[in-house]
Amino acid sequence: MVKGMFGNLREKGQISPFSCRRGGLAIRGTEYRPEGDHLPIAIVCHGFMANQETVRHYAEMFAGLGHVSYCFDFSGGCVMMGKSDGKTTDMSVLTEVEDLKAVVSYVQNLPYTDGENVTLMGCSQGGFVSALAAAELKEQVKKLVLFYPALCIPDDARAGKMMFAKFDPNNLPEVIRCGPMKLGKRYAADVMEMDPFAEIQKYAGDVLIVHGTADELVHVRYAERAYETYLGRGTGTVRLRLIDGGGHMFSREQDALAMDEVRRFMAG
Repeated sequence: MVKGMFGNLREKGQISPFSCRRGGLAIRGTEYRPEGDHLPIAIVCHGFMANQETVRHYAEMFAGLGHVSYCFDFSGGCVMMGKSDGKTTDMSVLTEVEDLKAVVSYVQNLPYTDGENVTLMGCSQGGFVSALAAAELKEQVKKLVLFYPALCIPDDARAGKMMFAKFDPNNLPEVIRCGPMKLGKRYAADVMEMDPFAEIQKYAGDVLIVHGTADELVHVRYAERAYETYLGRGTGTVRLRLIDGGGHMFSREQDALAMDEVRRFMAG
């Protein structure tokens, strides 16, 4: 049924590219638009060194739930195949927050969207970015979905070890080599003094966190602490779903469980 629906969307031209701008940079992505007007919005964010193709199936899932949904490439955030402008050496968590806010503003002002009904979803670094953006946008974001959010990034920067990169945190180099990706000094500098939990607790809406118990890149304790942080706000609903044996990125079977959890969360 869902597969047939997406075939219809393609035939009717309702899967289409979109672009918006952050300053002088073009941000490019894909829109999935079901039938109807005044549609709720879902925006899905990819992780570090990834691109929109890695989260396209989540955007399709939201379209199946009746949302006009979007995925896009962060500016300078893709190691390959990224369609947005920007250099990897200019990218940081904070520039990606600004990218996401630009996308939110753009889609809120389309004639067929409900600008007051926005869901943000992000994976890994995209989850951290989504959580920070939701904290800034506050009541503009109705629901927040975080898959293995990389809330470890500030701790990693202070330790001088981020993914494949190693550096002196007290003497940051201008260029940080991280496997196939060349990062700039600001990637670490922008989060060096950040307390991510103090930041994310400023969001008062509903939150779902899905994390694997065997994640070796972002330890599950970060998800557990995020859950406690959101719970301590005293507002909104908070759910934490742990995927037994799940790593950083899920297997096909684990992803199916995770998406079922999202569907339940969105159904309220």
